[in-house]
Amino acid sequence: AGNHDNPERLCAASPLAYKNGIILLGYPGSDPGIYKINTGNIKLVNSGAGWLELGMESCGEGAVIITLPYPSEVRLEEILSSEADEELLRKAYSDKIGSLLGRLRENFRRDTVNLVMSHLFMQGGKESDSERTIQVGGAYTVAPSALPSNAHFVALGHLHRPQPVKDAPCPAYYSGSPLAYSFSESDYSKVLYIIDAKPGKEACVEEIYLSCGKPLRRWHARDGIMQALEWCEAGRDRNAWIDLEVVTDRPISPEEQKELRQLHPGIVNIRPVIKREEMEEISLKNREGRKIDQLFREYYKHKMGIEISEEVMSVFYDILNESMDGMDEDGIRGDGMDEDDIREYGTDENGISGNGMDGDDMGEGDGA
Repeated sequence: AGNHDNPERLCAASPLAYKNGIILLGYPGSDPGIYKINTGNIKLVNSGAGWLELGMESCGEGAVIITLPYPSEVRLEEILSSEADEELLRKAYSDKIGSLLGRLRENFRRDTVNLVMSHLFMQGGKESDSERTIQVGGAYTVAPSALPSNAHFVALGHLHRPQPVKDAPCPAYYSGSPLAYSFSESDYSKVLYIIDAKPGKEACVEEIYLSCGKPLRRWHARDGIMQALEWCEAGRDRNAWIDLEVVTDRPISPEEQKELRQLHPGIVNIRPVIKREEMEEISLKNREGRKIDQLFREYYKHKMGIEISEEVMSVFYDILNESMDGMDEDGIRGDGMDEDDIREYGTDENGISGNGMDGDDMGEGDGA
């Protein structure tokens, strides 16, 4: 079981799984020995808390496998550190995992292939956006030195990117997910590993690239919507899911979005990146004496890259005028602005607000 799995639900299918040679383990220290496995060539020979031995009649050899489902403090039923310091908790957690694996490695033998299977986040591992973080701040990370040096191979789960564990004392790999789960995984291929291992010899690891499934691709149309349309018409990445980013000086119309999706049905996202003109930073000094609607117009253009519409400005004026309701009997609001401030900031060049009221109207006729 991983950090996102419910151990009880996962193991509920054990009776069916074991009949098909599949072993399901939910908690650290689980013993699969209550079930019998004998599916032709593979037989469950022996087991204990956190380990099992498989026999393979075809080659006359066996494998001892250390099993460590995701070991959180809750699942270990142990508080690893009473300190809130992240570094201390990380060290305590890594030491605990090293101690667990150290005890379990005593089941390894010279006449067997010795393997480790676990769900851990090793220090130095590269994440993608689709992973669910094990622990905020990375406190539940494990040092590579915690892995047993006499293992032929360590198979790890959690990271979706296939990768070896750097500085590990034995061959240790994340196989990654067989399919991409987010566009952050579009820049690397999916793989599986075939391990050729024999007792007393180093394992040989072969990497096999997967070609099935629909790949994810990111497009960056820096020359605008026409470039994106040309790519679609040319059949670029026809069999892929597409995350499209278009650099433009205006919003992309619904008609253009529809045309893009018709030309390439695999387009999942269309994100316009509005060109932003270089603007002088508005300092406290050059804000003095300027009206708030002018400042808001400049702020909107700076953030959105386009001129603000009059519809949005009308809403802005309404909100600004409603803020006068918060004045006390002396005409002072909670933020220190008085009626003169509101009249100045909430009106246009002719002293008229967005709802057609002038300064005198706002001061006496609207209940301010």
